[in-house]
Amino acid sequence: MSAETEQRIVSWHANPSKPRFIPPPGAVDAHCHVFGPMAQFPFSAKAKYLPEDAGPDKLFALRDHLGFSRNVIVQASCHGTDNAATLDAIAKSDGKARGVAVVDPAISEDELAALHAGGIRGVRFNFLKRLVDDAPKDRFLDVARRLPAGWHVVIYFEADILDELRPFIDAIPVPVVVDHMGRPDVTQGPDGADMKAFRRLLDSRHDIWFKATCPDRLDAAGAPWDAFADAVAPLVSDYSSRVLWGTDWPHPNMEKAIPDDGHLVDMIPRIAPTPQLQHKLLVANPMTLYWND
Repeated sequence: MSAETEQRIVSWHANPSKPRFIPPPGAVDAHCHVFGPMAQFPFSAKAKYLPEDAGPDKLFALRDHLGFSRNVIVQASCHGTDNAATLDAIAKSDGKARGVAVVDPAISEDELAALHAGGIRGVRFNFLKRLVDDAPKDRFLDVARRLPAGWHVVIYFEADILDELRPFIDAIPVPVVVDHMGRPDVTQGPDGADMKAFRRLLDSRHDIWFKATCPDRLDAAGAPWDAFADAVAPLVSDYSSRVLWGTDWPHPNMEKAIPDDGHLVDMIPRIAPTPQLQHKLLVANPMTLYWND
């Protein structure tokens, strides 16, 4: 893929609304990305999409607009295993960002140590076939065994392969964070088959965390995403010490249904209705995982 032959994509709202919900002091947007700038950080030749630039200046302006204090920047698939753009954003954050990398399984211990020094605290393993061509479980496990102390593994998958992934997840020797709850069908409700299977996963280990994120991806009915709220609120309540939240800005591959980030923030009190739950979701839990050193 090249910029000369592919049209670049905008997947984020140009003027997100100011949310009605005011996040607590120290709140963390624990799932977001940066794209480029391409002139400085070229996209991977294997990228499945070619976004317009969405660099740290835009990310931090959104953070402030939404009322957040910190970011966890997750390496976007369009940058492959070159984490330079993510590291650059962390370096420009004045200590207000940490990150999750995507790495080549052959990465050395010295390279992992350099990522740690740059603010990375986890690696992401992506099992979405539309985004990655290869997901070698055995090589992923080798990486997981060599991670610096205090790191975790983030996994991204769709609900229909959870059973297939269970032996792999069970073998990961560090804490696990599941992106977007493994993309359950929220229209099934809180007691649907997908959510029950996900609860079984959470119950299998006390160090499996999840992100209660992306109503825009998971609730096809659109805003105000009532099915998402109904299905996810009980999960947040029952596993309140292991849940994170994030915007998913700049919303990769959502160019045809771009969410308003202010409306996404206003989902928070619907899935975490008490100040205690909100503090765990937005402050205590992400600080434990990403600023524990």
